[in-house]
Amino acid sequence: MKKLLLALVTMIAVPVAWAAGDATPPALPPVQGEVLEVLEAEAFSYLRLKTTKGETWAAVRRAPVKKGMLVTINDPVVTQNFESKSLKRTFDTLAIGTLAGPAGVASAAAPTVPGAPPAQADLNQIHGGLAKAPDADTVKVAKAEGRNARTVAEVHANRLALKDQPVVIRAKVVKVTPSVMGKTWVHLRDGSGLAADQSNDLVATSKDEPKTGDVVIAKGVVRTDVNLGSGYAYRVLVEDVSFQK
Repeated sequence: MKKLLLALVTMIAVPVAWAAGDATPPALPPVQGEVLEVLEAEAFSYLRLKTTKGETWAAVRRAPVKKGMLVTINDPVVTQNFESKSLKRTFDTLAIGTLAGPAGVASAAAPTVPGAPPAQADLNQIHGGLAKAPDADTVKVAKAEGRNARTVAEVHANRLALKDQPVVIRAKVVKVTPSVMGKTWVHLRDGSGLAADQSNDLVATSKDEPKTGDVVIAKGVVRTDVNLGSGYAYRVLVEDVSFQK
């Protein structure tokens, strides 16, 4: 799958702005509705739902859901223009979350299909690996200049001291995922850090959309221990980033 849902009706286009320095975004209410259509794809079930607000599509870990059932999707993340390669279609809006019981009561033993991945793998697979950038060519970029200049490795190593502080990073864009939680998610590498502990890769969020392969100057604010729910957490992020070449 090509794009993140990187929210599931909006676990990603969250309509409420995060408070400055607040690491935990507000939770979205569950999505509830009658199943009008079911599409199975790899490890996930795509459900067309009739809700009180109209029809919408949702995605959950594969489960024996049938047309006519009443379902509840907990911890939804909403994404726009989500492309499913396996289904060869694009969903205008897709809510991704965890399937609860038909009466809306979450069940730790929700029915699953044999061979389906564990629940924590859901977002990793659907989001295309938001937390981990794919392997990139060897990168070597000179450190930015100025008082707030840091390397990728320095941001990781000094994350607590840099919390809520501005930083400037010169790095190569190795992955871009737009339209998730109303933001563009960008992976940056400059050749510093280690792949073994992922200190060679830094995730940044922005309203801008740089191109993969560009070497940029990224200016933003360091956030630590950001928890998006559904098993998605970051020890360090750089938010509200602006990019310059």
